[in-house]
Amino acid sequence: MAPFGQRAREHPRGIVDLSVGTPVDPTPEFIQEVLRESTNAPGYPLTAGTPDLRQAIRDWAINRLGASGEFDVLPVIGSKELVAWLPTLLEASSVLYPEIAYPTYSVGAIIGSAVGTAVAVDPSTWPEADLAWINSPSNPTGRVHTEAEMVSVINWARRSGSIVASDECYLDFGHGVEPLSILSLTGGNNENIIAVHSLSKRSSMAGYRAGFIIGDSKVIAKLREVRKHAGMMVPLPIQMAMIAALSDDVHVAEQRDRYNSRRERLRPALELAGFEVEESRAGLYIWCTRHEKDLVSIAWLAELGILATPGHFYGPKGDHHIRVAMTATDEKIDEAAARLFSTSGRQ
Repeated sequence: MAPFGQRAREHPRGIVDLSVGTPVDPTPEFIQEVLRESTNAPGYPLTAGTPDLRQAIRDWAINRLGASGEFDVLPVIGSKELVAWLPTLLEASSVLYPEIAYPTYSVGAIIGSAVGTAVAVDPSTWPEADLAWINSPSNPTGRVHTEAEMVSVINWARRSGSIVASDECYLDFGHGVEPLSILSLTGGNNENIIAVHSLSKRSSMAGYRAGFIIGDSKVIAKLREVRKHAGMMVPLPIQMAMIAALSDDVHVAEQRDRYNSRRERLRPALELAGFEVEESRAGLYIWCTRHEKDLVSIAWLAELGILATPGHFYGPKGDHHIRVAMTATDEKIDEAAARLFSTSGRQ
């Protein structure tokens, strides 16, 4: 990406970097305040989380996700850490992940010396495996699983006895669609099912490294025990900030509106410039194509001073697509849209 980044930086009005999905909007002040008030933390934090945090996650899972039946919860040091280490901690020898997907699923299989296999959405085509990842809403495509697709995945887990990990970190950012948690469809039988969540995007807390998992009590008990001995502990001030973040939905709705507004401004500009937008119904990204090799599209955008991510970073089947992040300020999004509109003579 370095040559494209350099070319984009040479634009007279500077670079608009839409390649990295890191939040730029401020962490809500009430969360910051709780963090500041919790800095006196001389003792080791609990790997399992404080009782108050566990209750906050449990209540949120019931009220927001529709979780029911017996389940447990566990805070983690950001969801990426969990994704990368889950195959190792579960001693999985085989891991499935989506054929267009966040690269850390594959990296996690490599770290754990497991066989990683990219698969399509339909679990009837899946081989046997110890662990299967699904991701809805998807990074990078913004695809949202249907209820029927989720139920098929649950049935696969029950037939195979394998663990399904549902990465739901973008669940709060639907655009004209309401993404579902897998936990809302288990009928209270959460065996072999875990859902992975993060406050990075939901609450603009990426720098806090605050995530958690919810689901099968036996699976979480095993993870908790290993993580305790490995020193995988979420710092107490972060745990306190997590409780605050989970107690409020207003800031989440405001953030969703920001991202959706940016999508609505950027999408027509991309389409006018010849890109076809696919999926992109939720999350923080626009997945699009001009039916050419992804690096050709990336080079064309770099001439406009815009940097995006080539689709092949997410698997070979993405090599004719690009991912455009909306994790940029409103001013930067408007600047990118203006440059794209200008290619068609429209300012």
